[in-house]
Amino acid sequence: MERQLSILLVEDDPILCKQTIRYVDSLDDVALVGVTNNSTEALALIQSHLPDAVILDLELHFGSGNGLLLLQNMRQCDLPRIPYVLITTNNSSLVTYESARQLGADFILSKHQRDYTPEGAVDFLRMMKAVIQNRPTASGGSSPEPMESPELQKRRLTRRICAELDSIGISSKAVGYRYLVDSIQLIIQQPTHNLCSVIAEKYGKTESSVERAMQNAIARAWRTTPIDDLLRLYTARIRSDRGVPTLTEFIYYYANEIK
Repeated sequence: MERQLSILLVEDDPILCKQTIRYVDSLDDVALVGVTNNSTEALALIQSHLPDAVILDLELHFGSGNGLLLLQNMRQCDLPRIPYVLITTNNSSLVTYESARQLGADFILSKHQRDYTPEGAVDFLRMMKAVIQNRPTASGGSSPEPMESPELQKRRLTRRICAELDSIGISSKAVGYRYLVDSIQLIIQQPTHNLCSVIAEKYGKTESSVERAMQNAIARAWRTTPIDDLLRLYTARIRSDRGVPTLTEFIYYYANEIK
């Protein structure tokens, strides 16, 4: 089987992250090894997973650090192989562009381009997949094939679920957020009829408190998120007399979407 192109996404815009995650999940020839808005965490992911490529936002206003700092730190690390670095940025400074190139950036895509999309950035890397994967390692050989561990698979699934919840305005600070993530993950991996009981046992809570926390998180999102965004992102039919999906409808909708 042909090896997938492994990519690390370093981006602080949650909408762009979600679009990228959903697109990559629809492809067979590409896999995300991680998504972060933190340049320090990005370096750790590069060292641990050795991705083929990095899609790097230069300005991480809603995260920590910046793209230039990551490039500099990568140069100072003894990496067995330097990933291909695709810069995606709203910055239009030619001085910044030149600095990024000198620090090791391979290509720069401006987000101001009319035809720019996160899907297009992924396709740009797919177009050069064979060349990227055959870049020599520090020892002069070709890149080893990475193995995706069960732990990495679980993190990838959790990341996808969180991206979906974030996009419709369910706050990660809400008590029910973690319960919803676990519930959706459980239905995907091992469907069960006593869902609230399983989650309650895991967290040492009562079934009623777990169910109430999840329903409150959903209801709050439907009160605060613009209706146009909800209609675009949550496409299941909702009874007009309720106006909000039931807990079961919500969990199974996202379980089926992500499957």
